[in-house]
This record gives sequence, C-alpha cells and structure tokens, in this order.
Amino acid sequence: MRRFWRSNGLSVVLLALFVVTLVGQTFAGWRHDNEERRAHGRAEQPLAAYVAGPGFLEATMENWESEFLQMACYVVLTAALFQKGSAESKDPDGDDEPTDREPDPTRAGAPGPVRKGGLALALYKHSLSLTFGALFLATAALHAVGGAGEYNAEQAEHGEPGRVTALQYLGTSRFWFESLQNWQSEFLSLAGMVLLSIWLREHGSPESKPVDAAHAETGSH
Repeated sequence: MRRFWRSNGLSVVLLALFVVTLVGQTFAGWRHDNEERRAHGRAEQPLAAYVAGPGFLEATMENWESEFLQMACYVVLTAALFQKGSAESKDPDGDDEPTDREPDPTRAGAPGPVRKGGLALALYKHSLSLTFGALFLATAALHAVGGAGEYNAEQAEHGEPGRVTALQYLGTSRFWFESLQNWQSEFLSLAGMVLLSIWLREHGSPESKPVDAAHAETGSH
C-alpha cells in the first residue's frame, strides 16, 4: 500500500479533490436552484431531478470544456513554441529534447503502437492532444445540449414562444458568452504559469526550475 501511494499519490489526491468538489458543486447548485424556485413560486425539486436536469449538465460541461481545451492547446503549443527561461518550455537554443526524437520500436518496454508502426504509431505520436481535443468537443456538445434545455425551460417558464435545438444553441451569444468567459481564464492561467516560472520557484516541483537556476535557464532539468 505504501508503494502504491508513493507511485500514485498525485493522481489519487487530484481525483479525490475532483470528487469532493464535484459533490460540493452538486449540493450547492441544488440548494441554489431550489432557492430560485421558491423565490419564483415554483415547487422545489429533489436532488436526483436536479442532477438529471439541463442546468446541472450545462454548468458542469461548461467548465470541463474549458479545461480540456486548455490542456489540448497547452500540449500542442509547448511542442511547437518556446519561452526563454520558462520551466514549461523546451530550450530554444539547445539540442533536441528526448520528446523530439523519433520513436524506437526496439527499445525495451516500447508501447504496442510503437512496435506496430504505421497508422497506429502515427496516431499514438499525437494521442495526448487528440484525446484532449476529443474530450473538448464532447463536453462542448454536452454544454450545448444542457444549455439548450435550460434556455427552453426558461422560455416556457416566462410564457415566451420559441425553442432551440442544441445545434441552434451553439450559434447563440449566450453559448459563446458562457464559453469565452471560461476560456479566457484558462489561457490567462497558462500564460501565468509559463511566465512566472521564469522568475519564481517551488522547491521539489517538476513544474519549477531548480531554486538556484538562472532566470534565463530554460526547463526544469
């Protein structure tokens, strides 16, 4: 158990934090929704109905969408672009990094797609960014589904005509306002990480350069 914790502690803690905060969001959102319902003279709804409803789906996917977009962009941009002095960048003046070399199918422990070659290898070489991109598209679609459902419920509540499909909701200013307000914060946090790691340090973290490294030194090694 001790070895498992030492080898997997980071992912275990992050997943536990995810579960705790998701549960917290669920109950807080449910209470807020029922407060809104009481204020407008509507009946409260049970937790299960709230979680299955479009409002919860929209709010959750709206956030997940921005996180997956952030990571997809980060993986792709750090492969192609540089920032002198940043722990998050490859060295623009140095030799090729280990991640830049062509995969060797004879290397001990090489993953299956590397040994197989061809299309499997071509996809595997970009599987991280492709997966994050696919997760972004999936959560954006679910955001649109939940947003359309929430919009239609609001229209019905106010006795106003007009319903939209998820595809139509993608074209509304409301969808883009919800998305862009999250996207801009993700890009700001990434820029902050890239730039602040030039001058600031966190001892023991792989996201930081060594504490005694020069500001102009790139990378964490």
